[in-house]
Amino acid sequence: MGWLGPAELEALRLSLRVSFWATLVTLPFGIFVAYALARWRFPGRQLLNGLVHLPLILPPVVTGYLLLLTFGIQGPLGKLLAELGIVVAFRWTGAALAAGIMAFPLMVRAIRLSIEAVDPKLEQAGATLGASRLFVFATVTLPMILPGVIAGAILAFAKAMGEFGATITFVSNIPGQTQTLPSAVYAFLQVPGGENAATRLVVVSIIIAMGALLLSEYVGRRAAERVSGS
Repeated sequence: MGWLGPAELEALRLSLRVSFWATLVTLPFGIFVAYALARWRFPGRQLLNGLVHLPLILPPVVTGYLLLLTFGIQGPLGKLLAELGIVVAFRWTGAALAAGIMAFPLMVRAIRLSIEAVDPKLEQAGATLGASRLFVFATVTLPMILPGVIAGAILAFAKAMGEFGATITFVSNIPGQTQTLPSAVYAFLQVPGGENAATRLVVVSIIIAMGALLLSEYVGRRAAERVSGS
């Protein structure tokens, strides 16, 4: 990466940091919501499904503005968090929050499809032996849906790396603090002579995206082979 300048390297490091934490924090929630939508029947299920997929439908700028209204210093949750010494607006943590929300639908969808492919009778068999639901999920369901979980996590990571609209609306474009790869590309294109730096970051983005997809395929295939015992 010696051909990247200091500002470009900083944007790359920040993007990796934001995407990693966005994926790690949302993964448990993604598994839980995917399981609830795939297996449970409850009032408001369709509403939950709609809310989960809303970031895919809304313009990213609208999502970012809603985050600003909610988690900004004057927002209901933002004010409460500020009293606890936690500020996410115009911070890298806010960028991770925005990226996680935008990537969440892709994660949930991949994991949900994997859960729906598991025969419920296998889970019921474990329950009839006296195992708790949590134990059945951990020992029966989770190993079988592992390829979907991995695919969902990597897709979410790649989506978080490319998130722009919601992030720049919620946390702005502050070099060294909230300027991720897409924001840096946008910033470089606004100044004369910045095209070369923008092009280098575009190349890096393509390499990371392709690497994430190839890794998803490879790890998912290996996980599927382990589950099938081949």
